[in-house]
Amino acid sequence: MRWKKTELADMQMGSFFLLAILAFGLVLNVSANTEVEVLYAWKANLIDPNNVLQSWDATLANPCTWLHVTCNGDNNLVRIDLGKANLSGPLIPQLGQLSNLMYLELYDNNISGAIPIELGNLIKLVSLDLFSNRLSGHIPDSLGNLQRLRFLRLNNNSLSGSIPRSLTTIATLQVLDLSSNHLTGDIPINGSFAFFTPMSFRNNPGLKPQKFPPPPPMFQIAPTPSAKGPSSS
Repeated sequence: MRWKKTELADMQMGSFFLLAILAFGLVLNVSANTEVEVLYAWKANLIDPNNVLQSWDATLANPCTWLHVTCNGDNNLVRIDLGKANLSGPLIPQLGQLSNLMYLELYDNNISGAIPIELGNLIKLVSLDLFSNRLSGHIPDSLGNLQRLRFLRLNNNSLSGSIPRSLTTIATLQVLDLSSNHLTGDIPINGSFAFFTPMSFRNNPGLKPQKFPPPPPMFQIAPTPSAKGPSSS
């Protein structure tokens, strides 16, 4: 049986679209599986006395049905809401693989250890709220990669070291609170930091406020001597 050219072309086109749909579904599934693996690995490192993470079931292919997480219309994880959840334990580096995450709300817990440099991979992040925990170590310079960030609140921890200059390049930054830590060095005054008041940095005894350099001194131009000689009486 011979197939007409148009029929063969239609079959090939149909096969192409079918493969494209399957490939797209595979990509979504891989993304969802990565999110499940990351969150479940994090859960395994946390102490959860109130069982707020009970719904985080690793046997599910998609985390969008779990409590305390939000997904967008494409079933991508975009938000984690675990403020005041009485959680203890670290932030794990794998959190940097949640590539669609926009909000990471972990305030008022007992999260300890360092802020992983891998959080700088979350380039879609809009809000990073880690305040009122027990975090220590330096603020990673990689957080300067978060060029969509609008809210950065790291106050009431035990963070040390200097404030990364990379943070001043985040032009979208609207709210900054680094108060009540153990930060040292100069407070940056350039870039987005030019708009923040001392309230953003208070209770860091080792921080030194900077002042803008004074303007150059104004010098007066001496009057030009008269070309005429002294007048005769």
